[in-house]
Amino acid sequence: MTAPVAFDTAPVIAVEEILDTPCLVVDEAILRRNVEEMAAFAAGLGVALRPHMKTHKSPQVARLQFKAGAVGATCAKIGEAEALVAEGGVSDVLLAYPTVGEPKIRRLLALMDRARVVVALDGREAAAALSREMVRAGRVLEVYVEVNTGQDRAGARHGEEATALAIDLAQLPGLRVVGVMTHEGQVNESAPDEIDAAALAAGRAREETARQIRSYGLNARDGSLGATPASPYTPTEPGVTESRTGTYVFNDNAAFRHGRVGPDRCAARVVTTVVSRPAPDRAVIDAGSKTLAMDRSPSHPGHGYVVGHPRAEIARLSEEHGVVLLPPNEPGFAVGDRVEVIPNHVCPVVNLMDELHLVRDGRVVDVWPVTARGKVR
Repeated sequence: MTAPVAFDTAPVIAVEEILDTPCLVVDEAILRRNVEEMAAFAAGLGVALRPHMKTHKSPQVARLQFKAGAVGATCAKIGEAEALVAEGGVSDVLLAYPTVGEPKIRRLLALMDRARVVVALDGREAAAALSREMVRAGRVLEVYVEVNTGQDRAGARHGEEATALAIDLAQLPGLRVVGVMTHEGQVNESAPDEIDAAALAAGRAREETARQIRSYGLNARDGSLGATPASPYTPTEPGVTESRTGTYVFNDNAAFRHGRVGPDRCAARVVTTVVSRPAPDRAVIDAGSKTLAMDRSPSHPGHGYVVGHPRAEIARLSEEHGVVLLPPNEPGFAVGDRVEVIPNHVCPVVNLMDELHLVRDGRVVDVWPVTARGKVR
């Protein structure tokens, strides 16, 4: 079992503040600090910040990012982009996900009427379909070549495979290759003392591929990378022009193991109520899998980090129950008590919520709708 983290932080909600639970609260001061520090870091390197909106799905958070200097948005699905273009002030969006099928292409064309849109491509079939529809509509779509630098998810293998794909894409009417991107998500699994090397290796693989592509006369000017754990390292690589980091706005339990942040830098917490204390070593909270999602984390045992109780373990989840195993004499788990839980993976947790409760000095000062919640098409 992974050992509990050795540090702790205070809850962000005042004891007397009344909230129905479970709910997701966001500490305004931590949020703003996270947003401003990442923006300053990117600006200091001369790298554009194009944050991934899948973490927060919120127009209000997007506006904070743009105010701090973000140049555009990264979205996975078109529905996410549609919502944030409509309500979040987004005018420049990268769809970092394969756009496949006639319904999506039709919506993509409509979205292009409202914002600049770049689409990531990793295969010829999807590219050919987009080319046909762009020609039919009299449009030109900017595209990034998505390169697999080790995650082995989407993306053409870096080097010759991705270069050949870029050459083919450049010959398709209605498409214009403008960049080369990778998602170096494999660094999430790296040990703390290896993450820098893994991140930089991904950055070098992307840039070497981009150089090969440019050697054929293609103007692949943009070099795009994105993974929050890698974000202190990959933007320093030559050729990187934009960072797509996303989770940094809130942070979560997964970040603890890399030593960059602790609970005091985690802006989003699930507030949950103890609804049962059936045994001295066991309590039940009203946050189950429909609140905390099912992701595990190598940073801390269980399904989340209970603030103020680093030795407590949310050992099991059913849909509406979270079973918390407690060490001997652990205080604060009487029926009716509230605890805050830092999620293992905050992105799916946000997508389970209708709203974010914005907290300032322990008090809820606003409620922000999760506008792009459920926009998975």
